[in-house]
Amino acid sequence: MNVTIVGTGYVGLVTGACLAELGNNVFCLDLDRNKIDLLNAGGIPIHEPGLEEVLLRNVEEGRLTFSCDVAASVAFADLQFIAVGTPPDEDGSADLKYVLAAARAIGRHMDRFKVIVDKSTVPVGTAQEVAAVVREELAKRGREDIAFSVASNPEFLKEGAAIDDFMRPDRIVLGVDDDEPGQRALALLRELYRPFNRNHERTRVMDVRSAEFTKYAANAMLATRISFMNELANLADRVGADIELVRQGIGSDPRIGYSFLYAGTGYGGSCFPKDVDALCRTAQAHGLPLQVLTAVQRVNQAQKHVLLDKIRAQFGRRLAGRTFAVWGLAFKPGTDDMREAPSRLVIGALLRAGARVRAHDPVAQEQAARVLADDLQDHPELLRNITFVAKPLDAVTGADALVLLTEWKIYKSPNLRAMKDAMRTSLVLDGRNLYEPHAMAQAGFTYLGIGRNNRALLPPQQRVAAEPSAAADALDPAASSLLAHQAQDP
Repeated sequence: MNVTIVGTGYVGLVTGACLAELGNNVFCLDLDRNKIDLLNAGGIPIHEPGLEEVLLRNVEEGRLTFSCDVAASVAFADLQFIAVGTPPDEDGSADLKYVLAAARAIGRHMDRFKVIVDKSTVPVGTAQEVAAVVREELAKRGREDIAFSVASNPEFLKEGAAIDDFMRPDRIVLGVDDDEPGQRALALLRELYRPFNRNHERTRVMDVRSAEFTKYAANAMLATRISFMNELANLADRVGADIELVRQGIGSDPRIGYSFLYAGTGYGGSCFPKDVDALCRTAQAHGLPLQVLTAVQRVNQAQKHVLLDKIRAQFGRRLAGRTFAVWGLAFKPGTDDMREAPSRLVIGALLRAGARVRAHDPVAQEQAARVLADDLQDHPELLRNITFVAKPLDAVTGADALVLLTEWKIYKSPNLRAMKDAMRTSLVLDGRNLYEPHAMAQAGFTYLGIGRNNRALLPPQQRVAAEPSAAADALDPAASSLLAHQAQDP
């Protein structure tokens, strides 16, 4: 089949590359000439494991084309996927200007039946707006006779695993109308996705509004699980429980499961913060505020400050002369995406407090340098106090503390002896609970995770019987002092 993808961002590139991999002919349109030139030269504007190989293979075999030619893109295919950005507007709602601009361009150039597929994450009712824009453009040309249908096909791609998610989907959601154009659209979309349904039926067909809602509901549920566990982790620190053991205990219940139960420094990225906010705005517009999701947002924003609170409990608020190593800059492993990454808040606060930062990330350092320059544009001189290094051990050399913010594989089994020898102060603040507290204490580190307070520093067999005070006695003096400071921290 011939397919047009409007937008060569994260969703557009993955969708286009994977559909071409299945044998379809795919035309990817973008109005950014620099991006199209980069793609045609064999480059790639984002980091996503496996994507570059798929892109290059399908370009070479002639199934994948990149262009800025709008008229050619509309003429190329009856299936027109809109995969442009929907950034948050000033009030937090989704900004649909790029979606509606794409729809106008299709309406301006179409000369036969088209299926316009909203692949972007859009609020309920967007398909109706898209249809109105297309009808308006057709009316200007006196071509109201051309039929079309607007469908919803939300994406469910995890950054860092997007190729596998697309090629082995849990579900394919298709939102279509019940009228004749809608059923023609459904037939074309079923044919496009037929290869995914050979083993078992993965397609979920529903009305358009329900499909639009499904994407927001899924992300809101996952964000809620994260904030819920983060709030429990903070309570675990107060009451003397180990949130990792709690996670295992509740995750073993099949009604709950283990996914998205990891405590940490809050969620970030391009989806959860934006989509939860947009859903809350939609609810407010309809006179039904979402109390649970409003709390999810508040908890997530507060969680990004948890490690800073622990740092201040140890060193105070003035950090001049201190050096902090930061491992991990992207909001999650497997991507260079810095949108809403907790590292931005933590590093910005450290620099503003007078500290120096030595940072490492396997792929996101270039992106991090750009976004931090934007974040600190009111104090550009502070950028002199951050250094990006080539190796994790380079970051901890001479550091007063290590702050771990992204759970990249390269950080999972570090040389603890070399780390301790390199650091000025053996304090580790683990924002992803990547390490076993008892092992870190045995190696001579003062270890602070999220919800893994001093009881977790005991060997596993001693944790059940020990009281919090007994666990504190097991710490070295530096750790006990640190926990005392932490207990006093408001």
